Amino acid sequence: MVDLKETCQVFETWQVFGNRQGSMMMNRALEMENPMKKTDSGGRPFLSFALALLTFCVATSVGAKEITDMFGKRFPLPDYPRKVYSASPPTTWLLYAIDPTMLAGLNFPIKEKDSGFLHRHVLRLPLIGGTFGEASTPNMEMLLRVNPELVVVSNDETPLSRKVNQGMKMLKKPVLEMTLDSLGDYPEAFLRMGRILGREERAKKLGGFCRASLAHAAAFSRAIPHDKRIPVYYAEGADGLATECDNSRHSELIRLAGGMNVHRCKAKDLFGMEKVSLEQVIIYNPAVILAMDKGFYRRVWSDPRWRRIRAVRNRRVYLIPNQPINWFDRPPSFMRFIGLKWVMKCLYPNDYRVDIVNEAREFYRLFLGVEITDKEMRKVISGSP
Repeated sequence: MVDLKETCQVFETWQVFGNRQGSMMMNRALEMENPMKKTDSGGRPFLSFALALLTFCVATSVGAKEITDMFGKRFPLPDYPRKVYSASPPTTWLLYAIDPTMLAGLNFPIKEKDSGFLHRHVLRLPLIGGTFGEASTPNMEMLLRVNPELVVVSNDETPLSRKVNQGMKMLKKPVLEMTLDSLGDYPEAFLRMGRILGREERAKKLGGFCRASLAHAAAFSRAIPHDKRIPVYYAEGADGLATECDNSRHSELIRLAGGMNVHRCKAKDLFGMEKVSLEQVIIYNPAVILAMDKGFYRRVWSDPRWRRIRAVRNRRVYLIPNQPINWFDRPPSFMRFIGLKWVMKCLYPNDYRVDIVNEAREFYRLFLGVEITDKEMRKVISGSP
């Protein structure tokens, strides 16, 4: 007999992503129910089973539980919430990976170039805004109109975040706080939100991937002698003269990948983007530069001042992939897990022998629910339009 609870969770994957991955999982579930039935995607047994399963899953998901929010208030919450708003881009993207169809609004507009990588549901969502950067706040009027079942906020200890989080009380909806200060927070964050949102199996799979990726990177990094670690400069801004301190969460991939951030300092605030002079970068003389801005990346090769730096002379300046979300930072999202592998490949191409194109395709399939061809992924990685 098929486990109906488990099969409902399989059905959720198929319903959300509607892709080959979901269909294959549904076919396997049908075969478990009756191995003799034909289970091709166009057959009647599949359609009948799917419709019956939809009826069962909907009927069993109308319950509610009671949760205590960050203000100590108790609220009823559906077992399977359909409308969740997150005020912070990192938490928004974490919720997206669990189930994009439950998002109630966007923190910032979706760019046309990124839309093909994202679920059609989010392309129709209202722009509510959020807490990010140095001054951005949500549109509370729009948020009240959307009327989410649950609000998720970041626990960033900034005056702006604290003010916005307190303002969420006016919604009279449960407000949950989430910690995503580093990649190490993601496995537990996925599991916690999966339990709360009734999507535990999906969240377990994502959290497990994150945990395994961190263990893999730690093992690789430990094997690199300290005096062999590659010096790295993270270039932000149109001129490449903003960067992050080595203890900043914005640059943690360098450390996790076994590199050495040349800008050693204590971050002044959570926003980062510390200004430096070109003279200082020349003194640092990094072996590798990771570039955020495409314009800077294109200009750096012909600028005689930057050519004084060995990373430029040796053609080891790498443009960070950013479709549909940046792989390295801004916003610091779950995409950094594939970004971590990409950074290891950039720093140690002879030692880290993985097929980054194939790794990225698998990652997009799991976290974004999209099938990307080899050619398309190579364009993403190279930064080609």
